[in-house]
Amino acid sequence: MAAVFITSTGTGIGKTFLTAGLVRYFRDHARSVEAYKPVISGFDPSAPGASDTGVILSALDRGVTEVEIDRISPWRFAAPLSPKMAASKEGREIDFQALVTYSRKCAASADIALIEGVGGIMVPLDGRHTVLDWMLETRLPTLLVVGSYLGTISHTLSALEVLERRGLEVRAIVIDETFDSSVALEDTVATIKQFAQHTEVVALPHLEGASQAHPAFANIGQRL
Repeated sequence: MAAVFITSTGTGIGKTFLTAGLVRYFRDHARSVEAYKPVISGFDPSAPGASDTGVILSALDRGVTEVEIDRISPWRFAAPLSPKMAASKEGREIDFQALVTYSRKCAASADIALIEGVGGIMVPLDGRHTVLDWMLETRLPTLLVVGSYLGTISHTLSALEVLERRGLEVRAIVIDETFDSSVALEDTVATIKQFAQHTEVVALPHLEGASQAHPAFANIGQRL
């Protein structure tokens, strides 16, 4: 079995797009695959299909039902804020140890298990724990998803250094092209490769109509 934790430098960069694309890649190659988004904020129960959870379930070819939503995203919050802030607005708090236990079970659930984080690596989950703490407890190999916007090089290299210093294995940096970025994707890729020489760097160009038919998914999938 293989499991990987999909994280990022921030929110809205492409974690779910990558997760769904990898699910489809593995399903197309007859691999047993499961994917989870354990913690999600900004979740609208009146439109679950439009959520990250809904996108992942669609890729898995599962119904966007209450049972399936509970199965892959048990910690859901309405406000589009950090999980700590969103949970506080509802008078709730994430049970960190329960999250770790759940994630470990997810990691052993299929031939390939994808666990998608929330926000960036330092986003607070509660008053004491961040996503990084979650990753350190599960100790899974990591895919670091970043954008190609102006400023991403510093964000990417900072995140990479933190992950490596804490002993986490980064299988690849996936550069998801930022729409209308003032910086060319190829220039961003070349520069990050220069400074992250021991880590695989994969370019994922902007795809029309949110298509996931691109060789980058095979490139990434073959590394898991």
